[in-house]
Amino acid sequence: MKDVYEAIKERDPALRVGFEVILYAGFWAVFWHRVAHRFYSAKMIFFARVISQMSRLATGVEIHPGAVIGKGLFIDHGTGVVIGETCVIGDNVTIYQGVTLGGTGKDTGKRHPTIGNNVLIGSGVKILGPFRVGDNSRIGAGSVVLQEVPEDCTVVGVPGRIVKRTLSKEDVDSMNQIRFPDPIILEIEELRERLKALEEIVYNQEDMRGD
Repeated sequence: MKDVYEAIKERDPALRVGFEVILYAGFWAVFWHRVAHRFYSAKMIFFARVISQMSRLATGVEIHPGAVIGKGLFIDHGTGVVIGETCVIGDNVTIYQGVTLGGTGKDTGKRHPTIGNNVLIGSGVKILGPFRVGDNSRIGAGSVVLQEVPEDCTVVGVPGRIVKRTLSKEDVDSMNQIRFPDPIILEIEELRERLKALEEIVYNQEDMRGD
């Protein structure tokens, strides 16, 4: 669990002293998931489910024991987080409260998302379906993501839309989950540019007629 401790220490400014980590629900949620996942991998499904449900009651975080989770997962606050059975989470991922990594119905097989490395998922985000969210991407608070997200992208809105590609190192390292580009403003700016281009075309045609 050293990787989880280091993740909390690095990403949570509220942590004052190291032993405070034992008070973090997200720390214990990951700890008990690792125990449950071992039972699940050994085909001891019932015991795995018992451990995961006890962890849910204690932490408010529900992680199916079948989920595969990489190193350095930081679940901040944690209440209301749900992670489905076939979900795969990469290394150094940050998840805020109220996040659902779920399916879309009664599909069989792979039905939950795959989250890449160094991804930040904001409060209240719903990522639903068996697609991938690429490395270094950020999902803005309250977004609903229903389709694949390429690497190095920022997604906001309902449904989620890509509003920025090719993030800088500062973007990736930032823990900010709300100061993202506004997709409506971006559309307005795009319409302004298109209108300006059309006005120039009309103006040039009028000049030609005048000549």
